[in-house]
Amino acid sequence: MTLRLATFNVENLFARAKALDTEDRDEGQPALSAFETFNRIASKPVYSDPDKAEMLTALTTLRVLVETEQGLRLNPAQFDNAWALLRENRGDFLAAPGNAPPRIVAKGRGDWLGWVELTVEPVDETSTRMTAKVIQDLAPDMLCVVEAENRPALARFNEELLDNRFAHCMLVDGNDPRGIDVGLFCTDRVTVRWVRSNVDVPDPKRKGKRLFSRDCPVYQLRMPGGQDLFLLLNHLKSQSFSSGDPDPLRTRQAEEVRAIYDGLRAEGADFVAVLGDLNKGPVGDRHPTLEALIGPGSPLVDAYGHERFSQLFGDKDVDHERPGSFQSCSLKNRLDYILLSPELAERVVDGGVFRKGLWGTPSNIKPPKLWTVYDEITAGRHGASDHGAVWVDLDL
Repeated sequence: MTLRLATFNVENLFARAKALDTEDRDEGQPALSAFETFNRIASKPVYSDPDKAEMLTALTTLRVLVETEQGLRLNPAQFDNAWALLRENRGDFLAAPGNAPPRIVAKGRGDWLGWVELTVEPVDETSTRMTAKVIQDLAPDMLCVVEAENRPALARFNEELLDNRFAHCMLVDGNDPRGIDVGLFCTDRVTVRWVRSNVDVPDPKRKGKRLFSRDCPVYQLRMPGGQDLFLLLNHLKSQSFSSGDPDPLRTRQAEEVRAIYDGLRAEGADFVAVLGDLNKGPVGDRHPTLEALIGPGSPLVDAYGHERFSQLFGDKDVDHERPGSFQSCSLKNRLDYILLSPELAERVVDGGVFRKGLWGTPSNIKPPKLWTVYDEITAGRHGASDHGAVWVDLDL
């Protein structure tokens, strides 16, 4: 029996942070950096004067505070045009009496309970429908969903736009405070036996910090033929340099994913797949951070190199010109992977990258020349995602 396994970064299904949903990614990046900066400093037990100054700067970048003729003030339209909201549930963090400029009155984390959260807005209706169309046309039996908001959002998407195609809708909350998680859809041909989260794995290089940016949950699935398939779902550290070079952290994450894979193999698991958005291309960088997973010493088989894996679309063969999965689909933009244990690789009968929902680079005025997109997609904002869906058919 043939079953289709796929991974698709859907970039949120119903709501998306405003800073993540700009036509130009650079427009929202300062807000994302400020968000990370504020939350990092706000967790300190004691705030120094430089800490307070840096947090005020971050709140200004996030438009929680705005410059006026009278000086810095709270944004009266924070709910309408700010990148984020400041939540003060208990205690006082910020004081802004009368016409005085706002100042931080909390001496440290113990003085207040609250946080900054990114404001969200509904995803473009066309893009949401195109995301559903990609999934319906791809018709996977098992789908790793990257950048899902939460399990209720997955379930709602399945009910309202996929006509309950999937019998199982799974998601374990991860470490990303923006609500960007990895989930799993399965049809009724597959039984979910158990899931094991790795969300609390510590980072050996950062005291008190967790390793995974989201999580690397392991799912054990029972196939119709009685075999057990183990899936390791991933969304590794982003390529943003807002908090420093991301490569060392992503390298440690990849090494831990490999360790989890090795552990399953040592326990006797034959059919194992590592899949998701690994946020790094295979070549063209002096820091190949995925070495543990796709390097020459890895036992995993990269689906892209499998003899049955193709990127043919009608009469268009983009395999050589655009062999990636993200935006322009250059090799450096091959971010989404399916990596297979040797025994599972032997069961691959077909595979490819599905790009009909991918406009290419969002700022492009014209549609891509090397692959065909749905007729409804006439601009970058209508695209199902900035990513194509990667898939393989398995004889199980």
